[in-house]
Amino acid sequence: MTDLARFARLTSLACHDLRTPLATVYGFARSLRRLELDETQERYVEMIEAASEQLGDLLEELALVARIEAGRFDPVLAEVDSLALARGAAEALGEERVEVAGEGAPVSVPEESTRRALTQLVRAALRHGGLDRVRIDVRGAELTVSPLTRSARPVVLGEELRELGPAAAVALVAALGGSLVAPDERLVVRLPEGA
Repeated sequence: MTDLARFARLTSLACHDLRTPLATVYGFARSLRRLELDETQERYVEMIEAASEQLGDLLEELALVARIEAGRFDPVLAEVDSLALARGAAEALGEERVEVAGEGAPVSVPEESTRRALTQLVRAALRHGGLDRVRIDVRGAELTVSPLTRSARPVVLGEELRELGPAAAVALVAALGGSLVAPDERLVVRLPEGA
């Protein structure tokens, strides 16, 4: 086993092992919500729940990258409408921050992982670009995020490793046979077409 394969395997095991205590934290936070709490306590419980969900997403992304790097990526593909994926990202980030337009088409992808990947790409474009709002234009299997600032470009393309989310998204799209390019001030994500 190569060093990279060993590291990827250890990362996968760590992600698996971390899910149990994380599920416990999340479960107890949800149980606490059923109690009568004052406003401050309610806010704290909401913060614990949100942080638990974020940790779960990070573990999923890390496990995904580990599987891809180890050559053990075997996605369960589904036909999904590309416009629905874009709308899912907009919903996750807030529709006031992400405008979606265009016409979708069937793409053949693992639905949840791809929706999360698109969300992470758009989040990185917003965060690292210092933007309040972006737009996703959908044309069949091609989704274009704009604007993409010069400062956000290397992070969104996974060239500058400052966040796990976009790096995992780039790895997923490549592993699926799709592509990401950034001409001008746009990010163009091409997903594998469905039947």
